[in-house]
Amino acid sequence: MKTYDVVITKSYIIRIKAEDKIKAKEYSAFFTGDITDISTNYDKNNNNFIIENIDCKINEAYEAVEIYEED
Repeated sequence: MKTYDVVITKSYIIRIKAEDKIKAKEYSAFFTGDITDISTNYDKNNNNFIIENIDCKINEAYEAVEIYEED
């Protein structure tokens, strides 16, 4: 099997309830994984936010470069 480094760009629209704009941006970036909410109930309760929806808008692979490994 060959090994590749792949460049991927993903963009999402996150709908979130939070105390203010700064926290909404911070929590959206920190508590989202690959099109999933990775926050726990503790995170939500402790930081007072709810991620309502994640909508993937762009999911593109742009480049794949084969990596040659020495045995």
